[in-house]
Amino acid sequence: MLDALRNALKLPDLRNKILFTLFILVVYRLAAHIPVPGVDPQNLALLFQSNQLLGFLDLFSGGALSNFSVVAMGVYPYITAQIIMQLLTGIVPSLQRLVKEGGDAGRARVNLYTHLATIPLAALQGFAQAQVLTQSNPPVLTKFGLTTFPLETIAIILTLTCGTVFAIWLGELISEQGIGSGISIIIFGGIVASVPQRLGQMVQSNPAGLIVFAAITLVTILGIVYIQEGSRRIPVQYGKRVRGTKMYGGQATHIPLRVNSAGMIPLIFAISILIFPGVIAGFFAGPPGKENFANAIVSAFNQSSPVYWIVYFVMVIGFTYFYTDVIFRQQNLPEVLQQQGGFIPGIRPGKKTEDYLNGVLRRVTLVGAVFLGLVAILPFLVRDVTETTTLIITSTGLLIVVGVVLDTMKQLQAQLMMRHYEGFIK
Repeated sequence: MLDALRNALKLPDLRNKILFTLFILVVYRLAAHIPVPGVDPQNLALLFQSNQLLGFLDLFSGGALSNFSVVAMGVYPYITAQIIMQLLTGIVPSLQRLVKEGGDAGRARVNLYTHLATIPLAALQGFAQAQVLTQSNPPVLTKFGLTTFPLETIAIILTLTCGTVFAIWLGELISEQGIGSGISIIIFGGIVASVPQRLGQMVQSNPAGLIVFAAITLVTILGIVYIQEGSRRIPVQYGKRVRGTKMYGGQATHIPLRVNSAGMIPLIFAISILIFPGVIAGFFAGPPGKENFANAIVSAFNQSSPVYWIVYFVMVIGFTYFYTDVIFRQQNLPEVLQQQGGFIPGIRPGKKTEDYLNGVLRRVTLVGAVFLGLVAILPFLVRDVTETTTLIITSTGLLIVVGVVLDTMKQLQAQLMMRHYEGFIK
């Protein structure tokens, strides 16, 4: 990896792409420190200490939400729109035909729909977040409300929505003119930017626990790399076809079924749903110590409760199977193989091939699902060992960081390989 980075810096065009990517990250980090007018920073800090949902959304905003900056929502509405479009593509026939038959134009149209869906999602999320800050005790925003402060309210919602569009635009600039997937790198930059602060907090609170936590983090990273790169190779044989005087096909290849095809999406699904019972019950909870149903829900779905982590583990496994199945159905591998004259040795094309691939995928996914579940509950597992609740990087953040680094290095190596071949041809 270091050799690839060193060689890339020696090539002017790749060096310019890397510098452009770093420049865009600096621009985004500067925007993350420009607060929305009317925010009380002290009350905002108190709110983040007691609200799990805002802390989770702050992960995808790159720390911008904790400042309630103009890019407070980051690219999270766009990620939500992407997930919704992926799920709709699997169940809406018109979208399926658009992706299958439309080619690049069809995918561009779906991408346009995703961008258009991002705008109302960003406006709704901006209104919801501002409303939470208004109703907090003490309030973070004092001039917000459609009836009392209509102009200020519209201005705040438009600012947050435009901030999301600006963050997406920066990410797409990285994808077009830089290195790596721009949206992922924007999130990556925000996660890494918070590491020094959390590292300092852990050094002050528990230096011995830092050493143990660093060792556990290193082992976890190695496991993530191993699982992310792991796959089951399904052999595929293509029959020979004669066209005119030429013969095509006859070669053998394989289909890689990844151990973790879902990536970090199951963790996002699980934690998003898991947070809401405690948040909703908090509105009906009584004084601390009083026994009622709302207080029991708040206690059960608190991050210090074993019930929370057990449910989290089970939900991550369930969503891993669900999302993997959705993605696999969209690829429609059995039909593609049959159209191209390919077949799995010993398996008849069509329904038999589909059943075989589904069976193998379920068995392979079990390993990835259990691993994702263990990574998800890692903070609970190491809490007593490190004797601290401060995490340098959350489990979801760790998956994002490792995944982005692996993907970016693959793209960098592919660029180096392409230039190596160009030099060889010349």
